[in-house]
Amino acid sequence: MTRRVAITGMGVISPLGNDLESFWQALVGGKSGVGPITRFDATDFPTRIAAEVKGFDPMDYMDRKDAKRMDRFSHLAVAAARQALEDAQLNHTLNRDDVGVAVGTGIGGIETFSEQFEVMRKKGPQRVSPFFVPMMIANMAAGNIAILTGARGPCITTTTACAASANAVGEAFRLVQRGDAVAMICGGTEAPLVPMALGGFCAMKALSERNEEPERASRPFDAQRDGFVMAEGAAMIVLEELEHAVRRGARIWAEMVGYGMSADAYHITAPAPRGEGGARAMRRALADAGLDPSEVQYINAHGTSTPPNDRCETEAIKAVFGEHAYRLAISSTKSMTGHLLGAAGALELVCCVLTIARGVIPPTINYEYPDPDCDLDYVPNRARPATVRVAMSNSFGFGGQNACLVVRAHDA
Repeated sequence: MTRRVAITGMGVISPLGNDLESFWQALVGGKSGVGPITRFDATDFPTRIAAEVKGFDPMDYMDRKDAKRMDRFSHLAVAAARQALEDAQLNHTLNRDDVGVAVGTGIGGIETFSEQFEVMRKKGPQRVSPFFVPMMIANMAAGNIAILTGARGPCITTTTACAASANAVGEAFRLVQRGDAVAMICGGTEAPLVPMALGGFCAMKALSERNEEPERASRPFDAQRDGFVMAEGAAMIVLEELEHAVRRGARIWAEMVGYGMSADAYHITAPAPRGEGGARAMRRALADAGLDPSEVQYINAHGTSTPPNDRCETEAIKAVFGEHAYRLAISSTKSMTGHLLGAAGALELVCCVLTIARGVIPPTINYEYPDPDCDLDYVPNRARPATVRVAMSNSFGFGGQNACLVVRAHDA
């Protein structure tokens, strides 16, 4: 029997706020989290802006000893997971063998990697930290969450580039559906703001160079978009078997109902022509949810603010939804949060859930110059009150990795 799956908890550490409520208020207020890079001296880079997490102290969520043995990407993940568990108020009598963890990240502990490379280069291999490997490897965000929460069920990590956390949530959804877990702590985390990562994306010409007006740099679907804005942060979600959630009287934010994925099999960085791969993922998610395209009212787009992505995603939405595409509300919250890379999908699923729960669609800010190739309703510049019962979140990554998630309002 396939079990129904509820979303009972959410937690966020983001450039717009370090808890669910401050994040949401900034989001619907159309605030930008983008500014000059402060984590290192970016003077020599063509891009000198990013969306940084502000005012975050890992010691608010763990002791100093644990914090010293983790990379920043794990700090962010553990913090968001603790928030999500507190929000879910999971029954402490629940067997922890039935609680699992699934976390997506695109890069993992690149800050630790960069620091320890410099240690080896300057001081020799004997000075490399014994904690280098367990701080750096990508699975340690999930591992640390499991260790600190006692979650002894399935524990997995997905590293599918910018689709990573959408895949993590989707795979967690499958585990609960199948009965392999009663609850899953799932989501994504990324802490990529180091010179090496910035240099790599700059070399690809993937980033916005609108350094003099950072708040206006991320402008998805706008004709003057010139690249994405790197960001850091984490978002975690508690997925729970619906009957279990109902029995314990949990607050149910929404139901997770669909998951689809595909590969472009086309290019290492460019999307497939006309967004063919993304369209396949959307169709599979709708089929998985048992929904007709006309039942979807809101899409949180991948919407990176790069010229090819936004055009191809628009074409993919038209291919899947036909004339209904013009009746859909679509927004890219990356216009405010920047691009959290592997953590983007989970954060944007939180946006979808809050849209359903709060009856407000967040905007695409910085939408000033219409692009004839992007001619749908992108909820420009201001949030929009709306009753949304079904929402979709798109995540597309380098290597042609596509993932799509669908959530629906829960009728008690």
